[in-house]
Amino acid sequence: MRISAKGEYAIRAVLDLALHQGGGLIPIQEIAARQRIPQRYLEQVLLALKRAELLTSKRGASGGYHLTRSPEQVTVGEVLRAVEGASAPFEAPGRDRAWRDGHELGELWGAIAEAVSAVVDRLTFGELAARVRERLSVARPMYHI
Repeated sequence: MRISAKGEYAIRAVLDLALHQGGGLIPIQEIAARQRIPQRYLEQVLLALKRAELLTSKRGASGGYHLTRSPEQVTVGEVLRAVEGASAPFEAPGRDRAWRDGHELGELWGAIAEAVSAVVDRLTFGELAARVRERLSVARPMYHI
């Protein structure tokens, strides 16, 4: 499994939106700064996610982005496929050729693709956001005086 920079940036951007949901539209500058993603590249990623109807946006001074559905309804697999294509998240070298030629590795590549897809199609951004919040609450305990 190989995830491109575009796929990683898409996951980070959607997770950022999930973590900041409820605060209105999120400007691209804020996402880029928090996630350390070049803004020009992030624009391309967000446009692909918008085309896939995972995000909506508004232009202008009060503009920004937000998820079209709740984070619990958006999977990592959907986001990866929106920016990486239908074969994401797993593409084996020569996989299609192996299946066509009856090569014994074709079955292996298919099983791996199914396993990876099962994980990313089950994992939602609501779950990822909850994990991040939990990790942050453990990392920064509150002291009561």
